[in-house]
Amino acid sequence: MAESVPSILESDAKGEIAEIFADIRKVLGTSVVNLIWRNLATMPGALLWTWSTVRPLYLGAAPLHAEAVRQTIALPDWPGFSGDTLLAAGIDETEQGLIRNILDSYQYTNALALVVLSALLAHYEPRPANTVQPAGNAPKPSGVKIPELPPMDALDPEVAALVEELNGFGEDSEPQLIASMYRHLAYWPSYLALVRTMLAPLQQQGRLNALTMSTRAIGHAHGAVLAAQLKPLAPPDTLDGALASCRLFVEHPIARMTGLCALIRRATTG
Repeated sequence: MAESVPSILESDAKGEIAEIFADIRKVLGTSVVNLIWRNLATMPGALLWTWSTVRPLYLGAAPLHAEAVRQTIALPDWPGFSGDTLLAAGIDETEQGLIRNILDSYQYTNALALVVLSALLAHYEPRPANTVQPAGNAPKPSGVKIPELPPMDALDPEVAALVEELNGFGEDSEPQLIASMYRHLAYWPSYLALVRTMLAPLQQQGRLNALTMSTRAIGHAHGAVLAAQLKPLAPPDTLDGALASCRLFVEHPIARMTGLCALIRRATTG
């Protein structure tokens, strides 16, 4: 599998793209720019248009709808990892804290991206959706800096293979993108091995695919509500490509990892 879709690394961003990346980090309160934005940056005008269109949602009602998604995802009832299990796997308390920070960062940004980009798609591609309500309040981003994302070719072969295997869990089509979260967690191969042991039976039973499908439907419903608040600027020539990218991410890695990250975070005590 190729490492991922075309993207511009944060370290390589210049000019307007670097400014938009900085604004994304500021608005989301995170230390990294997720792959969807780095992919849009490869299409002339797409990053500026997409971010300008959805930015008001991030500053407005999107956090409440994202929290409603987090609260309503029906996670499988499954045992997690005890503190002793993690220590026995060679993951000390400091490292456990770093792992939780990574999971918390993705749990925060994935649900937001799910509802915001679903709103953008709903504006251009309306579809029936269930009636939903936003949450009464929403958490603030932690602002904690997480480790840099390691490239796939920097991982040991067996760790890269484990990342790719995990990336297929909960995917109801052929995986086209490698979820960044697993790569971030590849600093701790023993933790990824524990995650794989936990998820494999759920994958075999079809429960992870069901989780993806239900999360996707929840995202569509909240996006349909938020779509009425969008006021897009004149679209760029790359509109079709931008929407195709948003659709790919929303339907697959974002919907999939919104559910899976919540499940893995619940399993990781502390």
